[in-house]
Amino acid sequence: MDHAAEAHRTDLMTITRFVLNEQSKHPEARGDFTILLNNIVLGCKFVCSAVSKAGLAKLIGLAGDINVQGEEQKKLDVLSNEVFMKALVSSGRTSILVSEEDEEAFFVEPSKRGSYCVCFDPLDGSSNIDCGVSIGTIFGIYMLKDGTEGSLESVLQAGKNMVAAGYCMYGSSCTLVLTAGSGVNGFTLDPSLGEFILTHPNIKVPKKGKIYSINEGNARNWDEPTKKYVERCKFPKDGSSPKSLRYIGSMVADVHRTLLYGGIFMYPADKKSPSGKLRTLYEVFPMSFIMEQAGGQAFTGKERALDIIPTKVHQRSPVFLGSFDDIEEIKSLYAANDAN
Repeated sequence: MDHAAEAHRTDLMTITRFVLNEQSKHPEARGDFTILLNNIVLGCKFVCSAVSKAGLAKLIGLAGDINVQGEEQKKLDVLSNEVFMKALVSSGRTSILVSEEDEEAFFVEPSKRGSYCVCFDPLDGSSNIDCGVSIGTIFGIYMLKDGTEGSLESVLQAGKNMVAAGYCMYGSSCTLVLTAGSGVNGFTLDPSLGEFILTHPNIKVPKKGKIYSINEGNARNWDEPTKKYVERCKFPKDGSSPKSLRYIGSMVADVHRTLLYGGIFMYPADKKSPSGKLRTLYEVFPMSFIMEQAGGQAFTGKERALDIIPTKVHQRSPVFLGSFDDIEEIKSLYAANDAN
């Protein structure tokens, strides 16, 4: 046994140690955020385990109900939702929970209430479970506004007011990407330790990318700026190489690739979905917050994505997010279109 190597393993930066280090930089912190995050991490580990043995445990297949979005629920959706609801409530640090799977926001009972609101999609991309494509959990965290207990005001606020956001991707490895408003860090689950280890410190999205990601099956419904942009990706006028198309259809996987390799992820408004398809609170906001913290941008076609003030918990929004220069290009196309 290599004792030196084993000793080195205890020197790893785990997510718990990382968050405690961050907490120590804020003398006024009471540890509430750390406790909340620990419970989210526990939920991610539980879902990761369930996803990895879904086929064996007969968890695949439809649970029979249709959720609020009109999608048939997979058994894993139901399980993941229950896991995160219980983990968040039991932390004693949450007040309002908004889940993609539940029609109404959930107000935590007064005895277990805390000062945070969490919006989350417990299992994004769940239609891909059967074919082994990466899926994930997305979450965004807000502070409870003073005097708003028992109302939705604390969750129906602009994404720029989030205090933290993250996603956990269940794929070839289990990866948790997190930002608390001062940079983005990525952690990978070491199954032998049962711990998330810091593997991607201070992630920065490349300023310009070579990949574009969009559902081309919707091309006939796109608006002019989107059509023009995709045309430029395929047939650049400046003599540069065309961009590569990569589209998985699982938002967590597509955004994760965009974050690491650069490029642009697009889900625009179109004739079929004039308000866009992705949900603002627990898909667009967290991913936009992460992308901006990594040096990228997020845009709706009209405004900065994090400036939207939602009016409904399941509101939808278009989004273009990714490398700074690529988003600048799509912004200029929308500006030119509006000027005509």
